[in-house]
Amino acid sequence: MSTDTERVEEGTETSVLESFRDWYHLPVLGVVILFMLWVRTQAYEKFVTDDGTPALAGIDSWYHWRTINWTAENYPHTMPYEVWTGFPTGNHVGQFGTLYDQLIVTAAMIVGLGNPSAETLYTVSLLAIPVMAALVAIPVFYAGRRLGGTLGGLVSILVIALAKGQFLSRSTVGQLDHHTGEVLFMAIAVVAMMAAVTVGEREKPIYELVTAKDWAALRTPAIYSALAGLAVTLYIWVWPSGVLLVGIFGAFFVVQLTLDYARGISPDHLAFVGAVSLGVTTVLTTLLIEQPGNMGSTSFGLLQPLLALLVAVGCVFMAWLAREWSARGLERRYYPAAIGGLIVATLLVMWLALPDLYNSTVGNAVRRMLPIGGTATDLTIVEAQPPDDFFNRVFQEFGSAFYTMLAGLAFLAIRPLFGRKFRAEHTLVIVWSLFLISMAATQVRFMYYLVLAVAIVNAAFVAELVQLFNLNLERGLNSIRSLETYQVIAIALVVLLLFAPLLPPLAQATAWERGEATQPNSDAIVWENSNHWLKENTPAPGNYGGADNADQLDYYGTYNPGDGDYEYPEGAYGVMSWWDYGHLITTQGERIPHSNPFQQNAQSSSAFLTAESEERGELIMDGIAAGEPVADRSTDELRQAVSDAETTEEMRYVMIDYQMAGGKFGAITQWTGPDYSHYVTPEDYNGGPINASELGQVYGDLAYDDTMLSSLYFDDAADMEHYRLVHENADAGTVYYASYAYVSDGQVMHVDENNQPVSPGQGQPAVVVNQQVSREQLLQIQNDPNRQLFDAKSGAAVKTYERVDGATITGTADSVSDTENATATATVELETNSGRTFNYTQRGDLADDGSFELTVPYATNDELGVEDGYTNSSVEATGNYTVTVAETGGAEPSYYSGETTVPEPAVVDGDSADVTLEEVTTPPDNVTDGNETDDGTTDTDGSEASGNGTETESTNALAPVEAEPAP
Repeated sequence: MSTDTERVEEGTETSVLESFRDWYHLPVLGVVILFMLWVRTQAYEKFVTDDGTPALAGIDSWYHWRTINWTAENYPHTMPYEVWTGFPTGNHVGQFGTLYDQLIVTAAMIVGLGNPSAETLYTVSLLAIPVMAALVAIPVFYAGRRLGGTLGGLVSILVIALAKGQFLSRSTVGQLDHHTGEVLFMAIAVVAMMAAVTVGEREKPIYELVTAKDWAALRTPAIYSALAGLAVTLYIWVWPSGVLLVGIFGAFFVVQLTLDYARGISPDHLAFVGAVSLGVTTVLTTLLIEQPGNMGSTSFGLLQPLLALLVAVGCVFMAWLAREWSARGLERRYYPAAIGGLIVATLLVMWLALPDLYNSTVGNAVRRMLPIGGTATDLTIVEAQPPDDFFNRVFQEFGSAFYTMLAGLAFLAIRPLFGRKFRAEHTLVIVWSLFLISMAATQVRFMYYLVLAVAIVNAAFVAELVQLFNLNLERGLNSIRSLETYQVIAIALVVLLLFAPLLPPLAQATAWERGEATQPNSDAIVWENSNHWLKENTPAPGNYGGADNADQLDYYGTYNPGDGDYEYPEGAYGVMSWWDYGHLITTQGERIPHSNPFQQNAQSSSAFLTAESEERGELIMDGIAAGEPVADRSTDELRQAVSDAETTEEMRYVMIDYQMAGGKFGAITQWTGPDYSHYVTPEDYNGGPINASELGQVYGDLAYDDTMLSSLYFDDAADMEHYRLVHENADAGTVYYASYAYVSDGQVMHVDENNQPVSPGQGQPAVVVNQQVSREQLLQIQNDPNRQLFDAKSGAAVKTYERVDGATITGTADSVSDTENATATATVELETNSGRTFNYTQRGDLADDGSFELTVPYATNDELGVEDGYTNSSVEATGNYTVTVAETGGAEPSYYSGETTVPEPAVVDGDSADVTLEEVTTPPDNVTDGNETDDGTTDTDGSEASGNGTETESTNALAPVEAEPAP
């Protein structure tokens, strides 16, 4: 089998057999493309809803849906700056609103004859990703054919068609993320560069041709190189962080130019290719700059053109240095050492003189490309984690094809040892593949890149085996009939080795089975009801409190913050939640989240959610609105920072879901500290034995229970002054949580780091805190003799709170003689939109004259609504506040009670409501009841478990791992 890459027509044979030999790959390629498209669109009907609302498969897909709609409204422009996320500053959206979105909208414009309907736009968006994935087969085929002939190219596309891992899961219908676009345009860029370096080797451009302006000799390599530079730019335009490919190509040119000079070949040939291609990339990426002073990799800034320029200049410099080296008669073997030293020196100068550029290049290389550990916050993101077992993971993704790829790389590297021609594109593929392997070992998501190398390099593997067994499968039927038995066996073994692990019966799940199993994102389904409520029952941003500035925040408007952050108008407000849900709040709720899956403001969101008092939580909210850093400051520092701040911006709403309260809380703590153990370990526990009967006492006061997240989600803002529940998502049901310990002989078991039993004092108690469980699992734990349940809670899937000033209930108990031993209590019963009732209670001390003030966030009427610039709350009081003063210091306790209304304007504006008390002979209910609920919450001994919740899979609340985010 020939592996030549140059196709030259010889003769005029026109027989059917000859034509088939020359063109048979095209129908095969077409069939594979259709197969890949079918695999990825099987679940199409799951994403078409009756009411026309979008149903997408990934969180980032929702934000692309936002940028696609924006681009359709402002075609052909893409979004330059987003004010509907990242409150109170807005954000450059970077890798969203790029060429990827523009291509999808352009296709919709064509289908919709210039004015696509919402349905057309959504349909095109659903199908765009499977189409892009299927088109990946084209550059993969031609890259494979360059390494292994036509048969090798066909093997490449079969490998990528049957791969069932990250590439497949990110390219099925319903996925609207840019990852598939990345793979397609990286494949195009690599093929283009392979062709350019091969042409450079063949045409041999040198410096003298440039100075002589011999454009006829330079035309062909210049055109191929410019096209390669354009392809690299398109890839970066799809994904700004794709600048990493410039770094990979830079490494290739360093290696190949050094090899060429050491072998006596002029580096000018490939230096010309590198200078022209990356020079074109420099110019074109300069035109894309949105943030001139930005050195980050996720937005279009200076990093992309500067790195491309560095590689282009580096190629010219290496060629010049080689000429100077020869002119001075220096030994060629020292040239590589000199290049290595200069690279180290350049990095040192960058570190000293250009720290931003150094951190952007080296920092991103470490985080994305080298498996030497990521930051603690990176490791909370599922897709950014390294695979637990790399070799097991690659076998799941690619079967044996990963290992045959390694063999193919080895075959390419040792070609010169067997007298075979070694081309520069071989070095390019080896360097590129090694980087992709490293990237996949660093972050599991980059398996979707590694599939390209696995597919393409297997073409070289197959080509070498064909050579080894003296096979030629492209010369017609007679050649096939003349195959020897050992050759047939060899072909069968290669086919089994490559494809059997990806096909039944060996494959645990095939590509088409996984494509069929694609489902809409569960978070989006759970949050949909809450976000739609938010959109309909809260004032438009800019209109809060009666302001009339919503027209300044057009959802499809264009904004330019200049050199600073965007200045929001009066009446604008933000929504506090965890960053996982920011895009859903923007797209489903059309409200402005503080944090988002860009991981913008993740630290300040973590600081609020883990704050262990309402005072600190309030200071953090005020600090956020004032633009102050809040994550690493003490309460006193925060108080000082916000005391003089003047701002018209406010954080008004808080949204918490069942995952934040359970399994995601560990990840939330990673962003600010202290770590998760602080919140779930008793403060005064000394490590000794614990009697099972004392569990509730030992674990009865955990720091977790004092956090803003727990107080809001589980306690309905009990004893809090400025937060009122305004909606809970009843459609998604009730979620249960259990805290329990493993016990033996009446003692809590202790385990080591491997969960093996040890003696008390040698490990830690085998205790699980706040684990999400189904109702049936909760009952199983309660009845399990080896597990002791000491706390159980429940809550709606999503709860939404409004932040208000709070009304102050004032009164005086004139007859109280011992004010130091008297307590004032105000209680009101409330009913949620789901029909659940609960009591809100606030307590306070009396002044010396018997007066008291109790600040409460709930109103007893619902007179304000969206038209007034306030919230149309779905949680309403069933009656008035009962206010009681209990004097317990004497021999006989005395009680004073009265009722009062609290108007909603008083709650939102911070006004007062007076109450008159009269002495009563029996203690009112609110003196002893506290904050009981009738929502089926189990008490601390686990004696009750009831409710109408939906079943959910048990998750380990101790594991600080989140749902998949943004790159």
